[in-house]
Amino acid sequence: MIISASRRTDIPAFFSDWFIDRITEGFVQVKNPFNPQRVTRVGLCPEAVDCLVFWSKNPGNLMAKLDRLAAYRYYFLFTLTPYDRDLEPNLPPKEQLIDIFIALAGRIGRHQVIWRYDPIILTGRLDSRYHEEHFSGLARRLSPYTEKCIISFLDMYPKCKHRLAGFAIHLPGAGEMLALAEKLAAIARRYHLILETCAEEVDFTPLGIAPAHCIDLDLVNRLSGKNLSLPKDKRQREACGCVQGVDIGAYNTCRHGCLYCYANAGSPGLTRGRALFDDFSDSLPKTFI
Repeated sequence: MIISASRRTDIPAFFSDWFIDRITEGFVQVKNPFNPQRVTRVGLCPEAVDCLVFWSKNPGNLMAKLDRLAAYRYYFLFTLTPYDRDLEPNLPPKEQLIDIFIALAGRIGRHQVIWRYDPIILTGRLDSRYHEEHFSGLARRLSPYTEKCIISFLDMYPKCKHRLAGFAIHLPGAGEMLALAEKLAAIARRYHLILETCAEEVDFTPLGIAPAHCIDLDLVNRLSGKNLSLPKDKRQREACGCVQGVDIGAYNTCRHGCLYCYANAGSPGLTRGRALFDDFSDSLPKTFI
């Protein structure tokens, strides 16, 4: 079983104590995001877990506790973007996040830290040249500490429209996406990075950019030494290449407050309700809104 922690919230950033407690207890109760009355008990003992997949924009809190995960195999999907606090109001400065990225890779290995440069947001200011410049700068800094970068373009979910209304977002067509991706691919090659796309319907393979498998069976087998065979996760979008995993997160609980985030339905900067959450609870809260 692969544990996804998590597409729905940033467990390493905000719930690392809770996660380590769940690892210690050997199970977690996961509420169905569409019917919170349905709760599934998921075993977390090392014998039941083939790999832990962490999704995070700031895994520093969990990095300090990695000794507690010695019995597990895991890797991190570390999102590092070029945006300011107008889009990502509660993230630390980028230099601090770059330092965390480098430290994490130095501790666990560059093959276990995958850089996500997503979503790619286009506006009058955040144009193609902006992304070329900032992607190149980040690639130069991060390439010694990762093997791969995954990109994707913004999906304008209905819940995000009101939060992004003041940014004059430009949603590119296929031709514009391909043109920018071609430039990013050239930069990635310069820094010996594998470049992949996440859940994009446009075919980027002629540019040497393969579809990503964020929950990656090949990497899981590489880390675990096993030869697992798992189906595609049918609960994800058709273009998603992930194999089946069990997500243990909860929507509307991430406090990064990124305006483009699909996982929070409310306003940015979700902080209310934190005092009501118990790190020793066997499940994450339904919501902090």
